[in-house]
Amino acid sequence: MDRSSRSRSRRPAPWVAAAAAAALTLTGCASSHGGKKAEEAAANAAAGKADTPRMTVALITHQAPGDTFWDTVRKGAEAAAAKDNVKLVYSADPNAGNQANLVQNAIDQKVDGIAVTLAKPDAMKNVLTKAEGADIPVVGLNSGLSDWKNLGLLEFFGQDENVAGEALGKKLNTTGAKRIACVIQEQGNVGLTQRCDGVRKTFKGDTQTLYVNGTDMPSVRSTITAKLKQDSSIDTVVTLGAPFALTAVQSVADAGSKAKVATFDLNKELVKGVQNGGIEFAVDQQPYLQGYLAVDSLWLYKNNGNYSGGGEQPVLTGPAFVDKSNVDKVAEYAAKGTR
Repeated sequence: MDRSSRSRSRRPAPWVAAAAAAALTLTGCASSHGGKKAEEAAANAAAGKADTPRMTVALITHQAPGDTFWDTVRKGAEAAAAKDNVKLVYSADPNAGNQANLVQNAIDQKVDGIAVTLAKPDAMKNVLTKAEGADIPVVGLNSGLSDWKNLGLLEFFGQDENVAGEALGKKLNTTGAKRIACVIQEQGNVGLTQRCDGVRKTFKGDTQTLYVNGTDMPSVRSTITAKLKQDSSIDTVVTLGAPFALTAVQSVADAGSKAKVATFDLNKELVKGVQNGGIEFAVDQQPYLQGYLAVDSLWLYKNNGNYSGGGEQPVLTGPAFVDKSNVDKVAEYAAKGTR
């Protein structure tokens, strides 16, 4: 996809936002034909479902086995697919080469659109060029905010990880933290590195980076425990995903440490952790919204020629803090799997 030629040919207003895009789809698209088809179209429109030709969208992420964060992304994508008469094909692999192969599989299957994460963007460059050659629109979500335009993607939905990290670092300054360990569960993941770099930029205390094997939770627990025993001056553990935060709470207990735990990202169990005081706070990037908007945007592009952000600006879904002040309200939505 040639971004420059796309901009010249379509020139949408740059203030187009995801909320407006979502609102456009709620009315569906009623058929003008008579008889039974018209009745079905009217019923679909009343139910908020699109009456447009069936299309296939591939959602391809770098999800690691057991990482429940992606369940929320997928739930949002499935909700948009159900509304838009889209067949959603989901696949994932944390290995960048394997993820690129999954994108190639989608191209070979001649899908109508691809939504992809760019945790390791360099590994995706060649295959995304092939998608462009096959005239398949591609949008990005979650990871890759710094690279989506260079790789020719149509749109991007997620949070600026540097901004999110900086926001967390500033919040730590208000908690009295002096020495933190920022736990990265996947080496080479640019988004995770940006989070810790952002924290380091604004946090006034000392920041150490601790690498763990995110695919082996017992190993995560033992590695964090060992670090806390080795350095008792660490007063806060910052994790980059909800499951790792909950494991870090166990590590704190195992080490006999008084360290607090803060994290990026949410799930239902993490929300309970904030409620009971085991977790200080979390940064929410709204993964449900990322999945929903990614699929919905491809429907809008195929049927209406719409795209958000004018093709130049990302649609940001975070960061937003969840702490004692608002966790009970967030819990209502977390129970439904939408936060």
